[in-house]
Amino acid sequence: MGAEPKKQKIGEEETGIDGKLVVSVEKLQEIQDELEKLNEKASDEVLEIEQKYSQVRQPVYDRRNDIIKAIPEFWLTAFLSHPVLGELLTEEDHKIFKFLSSVEVEDNKDVKTGYTITFNFNSNPYFENTKLSKTYTFLEDGPTKITASTIQWTEGKGIPNGVAHEKKGNKRPLVEESFFNWFSEVNQKEDGEDDENVFLEIQDEVAEIIKDDLWPNPLTYFNNVNSLPSSFFFSHVVLLISHGSQFIISETLIACSILLCPGS
Repeated sequence: MGAEPKKQKIGEEETGIDGKLVVSVEKLQEIQDELEKLNEKASDEVLEIEQKYSQVRQPVYDRRNDIIKAIPEFWLTAFLSHPVLGELLTEEDHKIFKFLSSVEVEDNKDVKTGYTITFNFNSNPYFENTKLSKTYTFLEDGPTKITASTIQWTEGKGIPNGVAHEKKGNKRPLVEESFFNWFSEVNQKEDGEDDENVFLEIQDEVAEIIKDDLWPNPLTYFNNVNSLPSSFFFSHVVLLISHGSQFIISETLIACSILLCPGS
């Protein structure tokens, strides 16, 4: 009689899975778990370094703000030159932004819990606030909690619903939404929810752009005069001259002045 064929293990026969494959997958999972632990450790260490340098950078940001305050309409120019933020400002917003003296982005002491964006304004005829802030608090469960200053508009100057263009014929006038509506975009608690950490989710790309793109180096956009209309640039140069500002204008700015005023 011939030898009986080797019997397959019952588990393998029922599942059709190769035992060696199962062992390999289990070992692979162990390695992935080890990598996850290393990644978590790395994230914690990076966070500690970020918290340290967040404090170290602050005095440098303060010195930068002092210099910016001496440059007329710096933040208006930087915002208008930004490819995204520039599209969010109405003509009426331009007038208000001329009073914007500084912008600040401040991380919470524990940077992973959130940050605050603050706009500081000189005295102006549009609202009583000297600063407008918007705060983002990252919750462990649920969407980010967003709170903001309430704008105290001067009577007759409020533009919470945007600026309406002149009506032409029977067409309904277009309405531009003011950038300052951004301060009213905060999340409210869902109806019937008592938990203080339950909020409606809001996707706020504007805040991310200001924090991660404009704020780190606004000079990049201030110098990007090619994105501005020539009429704005000319008025800006006249304003600089009238204020007698003493600072070095970038080569790009000088080149544009030559193009706009070839006879000077």
